[in-house]
Amino acid sequence: MEDDYTEVRKSWWDRNWKWFVPTGCLSLVVLFGLFIAALVFGVTTMLKESDSYKSAMNEAQHNAIVLEKLGSPIEDNGVASGSVNSSNSVEHCNLQIPIRGSKSRGTLFVVGTKNGTWKYDEMSLYVEDTKEKIDLLKK
Repeated sequence: MEDDYTEVRKSWWDRNWKWFVPTGCLSLVVLFGLFIAALVFGVTTMLKESDSYKSAMNEAQHNAIVLEKLGSPIEDNGVASGSVNSSNSVEHCNLQIPIRGSKSRGTLFVVGTKNGTWKYDEMSLYVEDTKEKIDLLKK
């Protein structure tokens, strides 16, 4: 007598969905995180390589008030934010640059226009320790 019982093999999905769904979701989260990190890194790199950023950092590194308040050497200290744009060979910048020295930290605020040479509308230093904001354009 033959047995009418036949084994039905489950599909790949039925056998593997319990590990595939969490792995797939985790992969999407990781890819999204990598995309955001690449975006932040790219924007930060573009800001740091701009002429306005380099000019502002040079001004801060050679400014007696900044050196007195923060100490020497003056270096960037994290992720800069703001914008740099150019139209008709005129460049505009609005930057917030975290900086540090040997004594303290601060944020350099820079707003300026370059039409040949840089003309700053604002260049000020916010010192974290003392909570003071110093206008670096006043001489």
